[in-house]
Amino acid sequence: MVRFFRQVLPRAAIVLAFATAAALAAPPTHTGTDGTGAASDQQEGEPQSDAAHPDAVVRSGLPVPRFVTLRSNEVNVRTGPGVRYPVEWVFVKAGMPVEITAEFDTWRRIRDVEGTQGWVHQSTLSGRRGIIVTGQQTRTLRRDAASASEAVAQLDPGVIAKLRKCKGPWCQVDVGGFRGWLQRDEVWGVYPKEEVGE
Repeated sequence: MVRFFRQVLPRAAIVLAFATAAALAAPPTHTGTDGTGAASDQQEGEPQSDAAHPDAVVRSGLPVPRFVTLRSNEVNVRTGPGVRYPVEWVFVKAGMPVEITAEFDTWRRIRDVEGTQGWVHQSTLSGRRGIIVTGQQTRTLRRDAASASEAVAQLDPGVIAKLRKCKGPWCQVDVGGFRGWLQRDEVWGVYPKEEVGE
């Protein structure tokens, strides 16, 4: 069973971390984007002043809201869009799907499966898609996109899988060395009528 976790940091440790991070932060550079609107080599940093960038709110041009995944096993979730804001949560599971609900410069406000929201730097997100198994009971991963299809595996609620594609009410996923289909309403990380391709 694979689960995702959030970790709350003590306030004293956060203040010291912010002072260090703010002193070391470099202005971001834009070299290209993926599904997150993130530059692949961008560092976490403060948005530059309005004098340096007259249009301080830079949009990626991608739809909001949209689903993405966490890029690493440690992602700081802040109360606002910048390193001067305190870290409220630390997500500790790469590949966990989150929903981008707003953008500000190089920062993205995200929401997790439980509805918790906060701000992360775009470089901590990936355009790869993933899902989380929802509900209170074990879900059946099937070989084909049909209820009568052979069972491949049983997945507990909270399991995270890589999303490959969705067609109609079914989504194909990879998880733990298995590939199969789950019903769209058994997962979180894809919209009800969204078409997802490989």
